[in-house]
Amino acid sequence: MTLYMDVHETLPEGIGAQDVAGAHARDLETQDKYDVKYLRYWVDEQHGKVFCLVEAPDAAAAITVHREGHGLVADRIFPVIEGS
Repeated sequence: MTLYMDVHETLPEGIGAQDVAGAHARDLETQDKYDVKYLRYWVDEQHGKVFCLVEAPDAAAAITVHREGHGLVADRIFPVIEGS
């Protein structure tokens, strides 16, 4: 399983941390169908950005979960290695 960080560069107008929490909950409801595990997310409300840490078999599976769960697909996704 590969670890990815996805980046949502610009959220739709009016979307805030509570909305992102709801979207994350929908990811959790959807992820098992695609062997994906959304682990954590971070919201920068000031700049309208969201960062999601996810384990997935590939980037396409992670994107599919976002698309199916709530439609807010990341602009970029990067394979990452966790450090301490």
